[in-house]
Amino acid sequence: MTLTLDKDGERLDAAIARLCPELSRSTVQRLIEQSMVTRDGRPVKKNEKSKAGEVLEIMLPQVQETALQAQEIGLDVRYEDDDVIVVNKPKGMVVHPAAGHPDGTLVNALMFHCGDSLSGIGGEKRPGIVHRIDKETSGLIIAAKNDFAHAKLAAQLKDHSLARTYECIVCGNVKEDSGTIDAPIGRSPLDRKKMAVTEKNSRNAVTHFEVIARYPGYTHLRCRLETGRTHQIRVHLSWQNHPILGDVVYGHKKPEMGLDSQCLHAKELRFLHPRTGELITVSCELPGYFEEVLRKLKGRV
Repeated sequence: MTLTLDKDGERLDAAIARLCPELSRSTVQRLIEQSMVTRDGRPVKKNEKSKAGEVLEIMLPQVQETALQAQEIGLDVRYEDDDVIVVNKPKGMVVHPAAGHPDGTLVNALMFHCGDSLSGIGGEKRPGIVHRIDKETSGLIIAAKNDFAHAKLAAQLKDHSLARTYECIVCGNVKEDSGTIDAPIGRSPLDRKKMAVTEKNSRNAVTHFEVIARYPGYTHLRCRLETGRTHQIRVHLSWQNHPILGDVVYGHKKPEMGLDSQCLHAKELRFLHPRTGELITVSCELPGYFEEVLRKLKGRV
């Protein structure tokens, strides 16, 4: 593919990622390192600067045939058409295969449900996946059925027009009725398996929140993601000394209220349909485990 640059002085990897939203910046950097991005026949370097009007040649690798197996796993489908599918993922289901979770994932289930109609942009291990939610987080996730839809949805993720709203229960009494947490997130310098609010090798992260209800020792919150960093809501709320109830990674080390994982649910998705431009809103009810915690908390009032 060819790409015409539109600005002067921008790092090439950043410019390409901005102009090609279907490619993450890390993917662009990998392509550059593999000499698959050229200017006038010469491989470029990622820290070279852009010049408006110049044309780059980008050689995209062929999408590999996935070795993953389609598995007949029941899906709670909340919206579906020829371009996208929105699924209400249960707590405990992994989104895509990784070390320790080679199958039984949402991707395996989508491959069975959708057949051959899943985008390949996500790569061999996560066809169709536009964004992700943690294994122990329940709720809505969107997948693309073709590369056109994937690119359009990826662009919406980038410009924040794909809105993701969550509900959670946190420890402690959140004093403000609403607010914004604007703090960069990167790998924890103390534990590489965790994320943390840090200035080192981090990316900007913004979470908006509002209080739904307060209970003795706990607060029910609604959170809206402006950015989508790994574990963002969990890290931000823990940083504010209000870790999510049941989150033994970023919060209290012992389970509470009968939970074995965080009380966090992706409740609503709003996006512009990739083909028609129509505003689509998909929401789902709170799952049983979440409602049970609320019943217990209301009984304490």
